[in-house]
Amino acid sequence: MSSSIATTRFSVLDRSRTREGHTHPEALRDTVRLARELEGLGYHRLWVSEHHGVPGVAGSAPTVLAAAVAAATRTIRVGTGGVMLPNHRPLVVAEQFGVLESLFPGRIDMGLGRSVGFTDGVRRALGRDKEDAEDFEAQLRELLGWFRGTSPTGVHARPAEGLTVPPFVLAMGEGAGIAARAGLPMVIGDFRNREKMRRGIDHYREHFRPSPWASEPYVVVSGTVAVAGTPEEARRLLIPEAWAMAYSRTHGTFPPLPPAERVEALAMTGKERGFYESGLTGHIAGTEEQVAHELETVLKETGAQEVLVTTSTYDREALLDSYRRLAAITSG
Repeated sequence: MSSSIATTRFSVLDRSRTREGHTHPEALRDTVRLARELEGLGYHRLWVSEHHGVPGVAGSAPTVLAAAVAAATRTIRVGTGGVMLPNHRPLVVAEQFGVLESLFPGRIDMGLGRSVGFTDGVRRALGRDKEDAEDFEAQLRELLGWFRGTSPTGVHARPAEGLTVPPFVLAMGEGAGIAARAGLPMVIGDFRNREKMRRGIDHYREHFRPSPWASEPYVVVSGTVAVAGTPEEARRLLIPEAWAMAYSRTHGTFPPLPPAERVEALAMTGKERGFYESGLTGHIAGTEEQVAHELETVLKETGAQEVLVTTSTYDREALLDSYRRLAAITSG
């Protein structure tokens, strides 16, 4: 194993993806079950996501799901990738994480994003619009203030005040600059656009201001990693998500994951085929040797301290096997 891989933390974001023929409750229970397996394999964190009104994602309440994951595990860190701050009042978010940290001390992470929903309908239902994302930096300052007891309102966030829950900024677009100015760890993806990712990381490191939360830059790179016995098997892991992305681009809705064999038998339009083929490229996928080499390259290029793996696929056994194989690479 390379020195870069040996000194890097490896973590997982599980989006609680729904699968054709399976229910939303099953997807949530799959996430909890996966967390137990990942803990046994030595992964550093398990994060869950926030999506609203998406047929293909069951995870709509990340702090609730994080509580279930933390209750079912003992040592793995648990957090959100992320809570979409523009959708919520910062006080309520602080209270939720204060409760989590009180119940599971020293294990909770607060990953924060600035998305406000995929569709106009979802944004209307949340009482938000696209402009709310522009207030993210101010919302972030307010949220962190609740933990430090500095709110000008005179109100105190119970039980959050005085607790330390590590915050992370999910850096999409403007996020790298926001993370740098706030002095927070940054999560940036994905592997399919390495040049853009490197530019974001360089900007973050160049402009980072030390804060009470982090004395120096901390970079988490995120993306899909698929490991299997052959390159063909690893590629099959990518097929369901690639098709779901292609379908969402052409139909406007993100569907449950289909089995790879059903996708392979589909007659696609030219536009669908283009998005689908694009969705299969740029990820880190292959045998243990191929993936180790590719990870080594990414870590040398980015200097990242951590990799957050975001792989989703229909076959949960094959996904778990991929995580086992990845753990074997990263633990030597």
